[in-house]
Amino acid sequence: MTFVTRLTLQSGDRAALESIVDDIKTTAERKGAELKGPHSHPPTDLSVPQRCRLHADDDRHFSSWSYTVFTRELEIHGHDNLARNIAEQNFPDSVHIEAEVEQIHSAGRGN
Repeated sequence: MTFVTRLTLQSGDRAALESIVDDIKTTAERKGAELKGPHSHPPTDLSVPQRCRLHADDDRHFSSWSYTVFTRELEIHGHDNLARNIAEQNFPDSVHIEAEVEQIHSAGRGN
């Protein structure tokens, strides 16, 4: 039975995101782990309206705050300890990480 750990990293700071992805790739290569990715998603442009006041009757607002979110996805096949260590790292506040673990059953095994 093999585990596949899918890491999704998101950030508005592209340089920080790329640095972390490069560190993960280097670590996986050094440990001999099977790594797929990074897969880049198209950047997402977001816009957040900003009100001048919190009062509901006040329709005044500042210009919207716009920003871009960059996403990279990596998959680590096997090497459970490596995947766990990467997912538990302290990342900068500007980088969000999600880890999804999937259990893959070997072909030919009956369940």
